[in-house]
Amino acid sequence: MFSNRITSWLAAAALLWGVGTAQAADAVKAPDQLIKEVSTDVLDAVKADKSIQAGDVQKVIALVDAKVMPYVNFQRMTASAVGRYWRQATPEQQKRLQEEFKTLLVRTYSGALAQVKDQTVQLKPMRAGPDDKDVVVKTEVRGKGDPIQLDYRLEKRDDGWKIYDVNVLGVWLVQNYTSSFAQEIGANGIDGLIAKLVERNKAAGGNGGTKS
Repeated sequence: MFSNRITSWLAAAALLWGVGTAQAADAVKAPDQLIKEVSTDVLDAVKADKSIQAGDVQKVIALVDAKVMPYVNFQRMTASAVGRYWRQATPEQQKRLQEEFKTLLVRTYSGALAQVKDQTVQLKPMRAGPDDKDVVVKTEVRGKGDPIQLDYRLEKRDDGWKIYDVNVLGVWLVQNYTSSFAQEIGANGIDGLIAKLVERNKAAGGNGGTKS
């Protein structure tokens, strides 16, 4: 259903989605400054926690809930991945889709976080005007081996900049899931996609969350 190789890179990218200072201060930060700070902070946090490096799923969940989700418009991300079918889903189905999609990503994070060693994040020049409400921030994760391209799409909201998509090595996360989600919904409906996500998440949980 999903590409293991791409999902692994996407998970590695997703772990960079943030540890930050007070959200009130974050709301006034430029998007590239926010990405730089939260990326560096989360890498430092992972390097300092041996249990996260070992793939402790509960630690990963706590990290995501407390430090990552405040900087992500997850409803928009899920809706975009589901595509045109999102509006056909009931409120309960939308809630379930968000829950299972989040679990899918978190389970994959646990394996990706174990790969963090000596990486650093470098920003590329950003082309955006002061009044832009939707921007792309381009970065590279550098360490041993070739640099990893990470580009972030952010939207400006009343409570600050929020990430709603990420590009890894030329592949956008939402686009990566859209085709497989649409295929599953076309064959088995929205409930079929939810069931497929539940099945996948249970399988990943049985493996300690370390496989994608």
